[in-house]
Amino acid sequence: MRPNLDLQKCLGVCVPLCRPPRKNALIIIIIIHLHIRASVLTGKEALTQFPLLGPSTNPAHWKAHLKQCDLLRLSRKQKRLCRREPGLAETLRDAIRLGVVECQYQFRNERWNCSLDGRADLLKRGFKETAFLYAVSSAALTHSLARACSAGRMERCTCDDSPDLENRKAWQWGVCGDNLKYSTRFLKNFLGQKKVGKDLRAKVDIHNTNVGIKAVKNGLKTTCKCHGVSGSCAVRTCWKQLSPFHETGKLLKLRYDSAVKVFSATNDAVGQSELASPQPHNHMPKVPAGPRPTDLVYMEDSPSFCRPSRYSVGTAGRTCSREANCDSMCCGRGYNIQTRMVTFSCHCQVQWCCYVECQQCMQEEVVYSCKQ
Repeated sequence: MRPNLDLQKCLGVCVPLCRPPRKNALIIIIIIHLHIRASVLTGKEALTQFPLLGPSTNPAHWKAHLKQCDLLRLSRKQKRLCRREPGLAETLRDAIRLGVVECQYQFRNERWNCSLDGRADLLKRGFKETAFLYAVSSAALTHSLARACSAGRMERCTCDDSPDLENRKAWQWGVCGDNLKYSTRFLKNFLGQKKVGKDLRAKVDIHNTNVGIKAVKNGLKTTCKCHGVSGSCAVRTCWKQLSPFHETGKLLKLRYDSAVKVFSATNDAVGQSELASPQPHNHMPKVPAGPRPTDLVYMEDSPSFCRPSRYSVGTAGRTCSREANCDSMCCGRGYNIQTRMVTFSCHCQVQWCCYVECQQCMQEEVVYSCKQ
């Protein structure tokens, strides 16, 4: 498949981009783009590094950068920002991969395993799974932008410039703080979130997008390096560093498990519609009680994902753990038991001087898979 084919033709369905894109449409674009970019991902691959871009004065690099921006399905404003931000296109592509691998890892034992099948239809609805996709995509974008700045792969940003950190000294010692401040500011401008949409779906999407950004901020820690004599900390340099993205994904999965169902309600105090969650009958506040800023929110109950549908291929044939999740994943249909012989390295010994010698062993493995 050629990468410049129209995404709608590739998918064969009408996706949310058939109408004028919302201001935060990049998240939808990125997730849909996974159908083409990540169709062979298993969730176990190591993430590729950002390719180093040379100075913008290099004609070949500049031409390649512009081409990458043109291949991404962006709004006019987003494409304009991409073209004048060397390194952004590659950062977006890496964020795509980061988001889909983490989503597949977090849901590897669930009925919905974040597969690419049915994702376009899923994004049209207000399920918990849709909420997670928005959050993990915005988190991957935030994380990737901050890391790209500190790694010198973006020309318009560099190390974290927080006033309480001595980043020039940190740079001299070979370290550089992740610039979350710049990535957050740039991302919100890129998504155009200055004004919140009036309809419920727009509010929900923006809320979940911001939950993803906040999850990355939650993992920002101060790291210090000692330079004193004999390793003492008489002299030290500190900088901001993001946690591994797996920790962000784990946090978002916990937010998914406790997601809040919402509806639109009018706040009489300010005269505007807001997100509100159902309250107990004995507790009816005058002002609608909304979700917390860290809650993932959804509008409608999810399907079971047991059988093939427009949203997933079902769970038939999925491997499971008999002790942990076969009953749930197989939806009461039962599971098949199959034995197979697997080969693995064993009895490894370090030989003089510089290599490890192993034997090849075989053992029987039992595999459980859901029935049709």
